[in-house]
Amino acid sequence: MSRGDDMPRTAEERERARLEREARRAEQRGDPPPEMPPPLERPPPPMPQQVAEPPPPPPPRRASALPPPKRSDPLSASDSRGQTPPLGQAPPLGSPPPPPAPAEPKAPRAPRGPRSTLLRVAIGAVLLFAIFAAWFLFSLFQPFKGDGEGDVRVQIPTGATVTAIGDILEENDVISSAFFFRTRVTLGGDRGDLKPGSYKLKQDMSYGAAIDALSEGPPKDVVTITIPEGRARAEIAPIAKQAGLEGDYEEATVRSPAIDLREYKAGGAEDLEGFLFPATYELKSGADVKDLVNKQLATFKDQFDGVDMRYAKSKNLTPYDILIIASMVEREAGVDEDRPLIASVIYNRLKVGIPLGIDATIRFSTGNWTEPLKVSELESTSPYNTRKVAGLPPGPIGNPGLESIEAAAHPAKTDYLFFVVKPCGEGEHVFTETDAEFQAAVDKYDAERARQGGQSPTEC
Repeated sequence: MSRGDDMPRTAEERERARLEREARRAEQRGDPPPEMPPPLERPPPPMPQQVAEPPPPPPPRRASALPPPKRSDPLSASDSRGQTPPLGQAPPLGSPPPPPAPAEPKAPRAPRGPRSTLLRVAIGAVLLFAIFAAWFLFSLFQPFKGDGEGDVRVQIPTGATVTAIGDILEENDVISSAFFFRTRVTLGGDRGDLKPGSYKLKQDMSYGAAIDALSEGPPKDVVTITIPEGRARAEIAPIAKQAGLEGDYEEATVRSPAIDLREYKAGGAEDLEGFLFPATYELKSGADVKDLVNKQLATFKDQFDGVDMRYAKSKNLTPYDILIIASMVEREAGVDEDRPLIASVIYNRLKVGIPLGIDATIRFSTGNWTEPLKVSELESTSPYNTRKVAGLPPGPIGNPGLESIEAAAHPAKTDYLFFVVKPCGEGEHVFTETDAEFQAAVDKYDAERARQGGQSPTEC
């Protein structure tokens, strides 16, 4: 009898089968059947294990206007096939991360019309104008500017225009802008109220404070006198007289107890030429020339004592020698850049023993500062004729300013031996090392001078 399965029979099953066969045989013979044991309860055979097949992939989803669920929400986590696993069931290990949700399409902007663009441009222009107007008014009226600090001496020449006055104040740091100063003076109607003279003003003043000071004018009981740089004693004398100072300036500048010339190795000097420092001075009404001389000598000592003389000493030059060189530099230089170069030519010529050839020394000895030098003057035997006599002249030919003194004490390091005025150079010079280069430069100078009718061709 087939069991319908392949399971092997136990001993009890085989014994039961034998008894059943005997019972059938006894029934056929008419004998009583043997006693049968109770039927065995056998557990049903185990069902074969079935492997669950993965569900078919879902159809692709259409883009939705709703935002994708957040990844942090466990109810919205999807498995690797884009399906949401049951709650509490993790997606299979090793499955790739889910693809990013498609970005939500943005609605197109409506095109701007011409009226909208023009309106935006107009608003921007108005804002810019308002900002500019606020800045301009703030700069012009300076609501938080004070009266300034420190003292600065300013000389306003007679006949100076408002433009010139503004430039002078700006150059001396009295005001921050000559333009706004002129505008403020014009708007306030003060153009005719500004007075010339010497003023002691403050640095970084407001425009209003500067206008008030210049409108009031210089102090009435003060005499102001300006000594230009490089002028000799004979040239300063008429300036002192014009200022109303009493006394003879040239006589007062021969000697003075206010200075010991031996400190500057000038014990043999004939006068105080070179020590009378050029500047603007204020004197009380009724002062005489000695008061001016004392102020000049005091200023000289204060300025000269601050000059480093170590290089000059290394060349065996005394403080008095430096004053002599500085006086020649002051007379020859037309621009500041040329001062150390002219000083270098003097140093180089002194080194090789060539006469300096500086015509300003001849002008000093003859008193001819304006007219062309005559042949007789060029051939004079004066010790100040540096065309004929080598070395330094006996003394300074004027009173130099601090820039020329500094240049004389610290000349440029060059090999120049010659210099001549540069045609149309507005005061500049041409410097050369050889005589051939110098003669070529002189020819250009003479040609331009002839073209201008014999005038010095500094400007064209």
